[in-house]
Amino acid sequence: MSCTKENSITVDLSGDIVSPKTYVVHKTTAPITIDGKGDEHDWKNTSFTDKFIDIEGVKIPNQSTQLKMLWDSEFLYVYAKLNEKHIWGDITERDRVIFYNNDIEVFISPSNDTHNYGEIEVNALNTVWDLVLNKPYNVGGKPKNKWNLNDLQTAVFIKGTLNDPSDIDEFWSVEMAIPLSAFAELKNRPKINPKDGEQWRINFSRVQWDHDIKNGIYSRKKKDGKFLPEYNWVWSNQGAINMHLPENWGYIQFTDNPPTEPISFTHLTDAQTEQLVYALYRKIKFKDLKYLKKKQVGTQITFEPIQFQDKTLFANFLKTHTGFTLQVINKKTEMEYRINETGLIQRKPTKTTTK
Repeated sequence: MSCTKENSITVDLSGDIVSPKTYVVHKTTAPITIDGKGDEHDWKNTSFTDKFIDIEGVKIPNQSTQLKMLWDSEFLYVYAKLNEKHIWGDITERDRVIFYNNDIEVFISPSNDTHNYGEIEVNALNTVWDLVLNKPYNVGGKPKNKWNLNDLQTAVFIKGTLNDPSDIDEFWSVEMAIPLSAFAELKNRPKINPKDGEQWRINFSRVQWDHDIKNGIYSRKKKDGKFLPEYNWVWSNQGAINMHLPENWGYIQFTDNPPTEPISFTHLTDAQTEQLVYALYRKIKFKDLKYLKKKQVGTQITFEPIQFQDKTLFANFLKTHTGFTLQVINKKTEMEYRINETGLIQRKPTKTTTK
């Protein structure tokens, strides 16, 4: 196609960057029993994550949430502890909209490219909703609710009394054994279970509702006939009220080391540069640069060099028949990033070495 070059654009991304959290997942040394208690020796030697924060990273939740992770050759294990004064739930059918109750949610992307990721939600009744998306909702993603993790194991332990408003509860905890093979099938390549050193993207959300109590029964609180909005408390800051921004999820690194032999997390990709790439993409796709999507097919726009901390990036926009392509180059690391209108990112070196 013919190309038309336009004047360059200056863009400031400094207010659009989040810093995803990281966690090293150690390997178990003995079987884990899924009973919601997380009391095995390996769990006791495993560190909790930081406490959950508000989804936008601004407000501090009034009830704490933390979790731990372990793994073995078959499962990713999650133990989540949710402090809660009123433990309740009324959804009992699998694959219903579980977040209409208070719940804990897991989002897992094994390929770190924003596409093909799974979600698991569990309420205090141990009711499960598991689904998979081919891409985020905001770029036309279609959920598959029939995607059932047949080997998924979950259990809930309650320190208090479920659905009893006459007392004050302490906490409820959820333990999960998430089958790794199901998520390996979502990977680009190779479609095999993770190995030592591999990194996936992951985040966790706690949905919490204000409640009413009528005739001894809990329900979501209403005002003027409408449900009050839920709270979303997360492990890694999303920067927006939207869990379906996989580019902002945290990172986990699998290690064969047992919990008693901790190691440091080391990024396999340039995470900060990629955050800048995604931030520029979102400006074009959804924010103040979305007018670029209306440009004539073939239009090319070169951005002024993007400066952030010690990084200088060179970006180009190309309007295509299907949408657009964004190219970003970090000359210092000799890496090129391409991202299209669906948010799918590709990475490659700008130079190839020959022997």
